Amino acid sequence: MKKIAVLGSTGSIGTQTLDVVRAHPELFHVSVLAANASDELLQQQIEEFRPELAVLSDEAAYGRLKSRYHGATELAGGRQAFIDAAAFGEVDTVVTSMMGFAGLEPTMKALEAKKNIALANKETLVVAGEIVMRRAKEQGVSILPVDSEHCAFFQCLQGEKRDSIEKLLLTASGGPFRGKKKEELAHATKEQVLKHPTWNMGQKITVDSASLMNKGLEVIEAKWLYGVSYEQIQVVVHPQSIIHSMIQFRDGAVIAQLGSTDMKLPIQYALTYPDRTTSDFERLDFWNMRDLTFEEPDTSTFKGLRFAYEAGEMGGSMPCVMNAANEIAVGAFLRDEIHFLDIYDVIEETMLKRPCILEPELEELFAEDAWARSFAAEFLRKR
Repeated sequence: MKKIAVLGSTGSIGTQTLDVVRAHPELFHVSVLAANASDELLQQQIEEFRPELAVLSDEAAYGRLKSRYHGATELAGGRQAFIDAAAFGEVDTVVTSMMGFAGLEPTMKALEAKKNIALANKETLVVAGEIVMRRAKEQGVSILPVDSEHCAFFQCLQGEKRDSIEKLLLTASGGPFRGKKKEELAHATKEQVLKHPTWNMGQKITVDSASLMNKGLEVIEAKWLYGVSYEQIQVVVHPQSIIHSMIQFRDGAVIAQLGSTDMKLPIQYALTYPDRTTSDFERLDFWNMRDLTFEEPDTSTFKGLRFAYEAGEMGGSMPCVMNAANEIAVGAFLRDEIHFLDIYDVIEETMLKRPCILEPELEELFAEDAWARSFAAEFLRKR
């Protein structure tokens, strides 16, 4: 039985991870549950899965939970407790399903403790890909991708040599505004942005999908996971989201991974690899599948993807700066403080104003993240 820690257990990926565990109690034991501030949902999860440890990074939420819960699970609160949970005891695999830059420290803590990582927190590799991948190799642990696109690449590579890759074909749905131009998006509402056509995701990642920043983050993530150049990563808009991604090999052959739009499939594969386990996930019905279409992304209108390629090509600290600015801008949009297209202005201005550190140490990346957040917030205040 594999012992797992679920960091971000009350979020979209975290709850779906627990669905997988619920379906296979003979395969998994949840040793750690960790969340930010959703104390009531975390308590329900504790009572169902009975982990050895449960953590809330928000001190007030921890206080509320501690006043109500008196069971056998050890409780801890605060940011450091959340980080330390990644290295807990006999855990085999840590599912990093929290959002944003906040996932970097727990992931590094897990690597130091020689835990395998089921990686759903793409920002970890966006901001510190070289450092993270090097440390995983030094520690002899695996980083298994949970993102549907990167899990698709991983599956397509089974039995293949990585040096045979000619091109990674990274698919994108195009989001809710596919085909629209800048003037049509000037007054896009939050409701429109959050209405994704094919996937059911959390708010932040849904906004990133609409701006194509999410696909940009996945480009940088793919570069580090698979050791390819940016010239070898081609984004292909595929509105049906049936093909989760493809690999073109140096002999011209293309292998694709297809599946339903259900994140539980890549989650389960990451947790059971190298085995495949029976599931009741929705199956594709090829008799009723009419069209699979493909388009070039519009990076003039949806500049998030272009910014990510530019930051990735610059390398060093620039992806970290870009990511921090995006997190600040998306937060402001979700609070109805800025318009959708203003997100791009925040990212671009922040990237332009910060010199790139070419070979940053981990501590420098934390400083760059803090600077970019401060600059982006001040830029928004002055608008």
